[in-house]
Amino acid sequence: MELHGSCHCGKTSFDVISQTPVPFMHCYCSICRKCQGGGGYVVNIMGLYKTLKLHGEEYMKTYQAVLDKSVPVEQQELCGNIRYFCGECGSHLFAYDKQWAEWCYPYASAIDTDLPVPKPEDIHRLMLNKKSKCNWADTPPVDNKRNFSEYPNTSLEDWHKKNHQFIERK
Repeated sequence: MELHGSCHCGKTSFDVISQTPVPFMHCYCSICRKCQGGGGYVVNIMGLYKTLKLHGEEYMKTYQAVLDKSVPVEQQELCGNIRYFCGECGSHLFAYDKQWAEWCYPYASAIDTDLPVPKPEDIHRLMLNKKSKCNWADTPPVDNKRNFSEYPNTSLEDWHKKNHQFIERK
């Protein structure tokens, strides 16, 4: 599925092909929550990096978060994700991690194309542990079926294939 995403002010945008466009996984970790705009969670989908086309790249900025800010500065490590956002309006667009170089991770909130709507029972919530999730976010209890204290044992691709939502690329 071809997706078009953009920032709020319109100076940056992107196009990408996604085989996994259903926005089902909500991440409550502090990095996603704070970098994405302060809401209770963020929703990533997955795109094929080689199909990513950027527009207004001169306005794009990047940010790489510190994994654990509670450790001394000299022991801090950067998160693998490089987050891309508009330097003018601050809208977050997508993330990229060299560890999974084949993929990029558009934020569902940046996508202008209509996305498939997940069934409520298919939504997964992750990083619900007390260290990650903020106390005011309304979340169900951890059940390890759809609500996880850390990362689930499934990837975006695996979930889409299991639920017959994976779009084969021609």
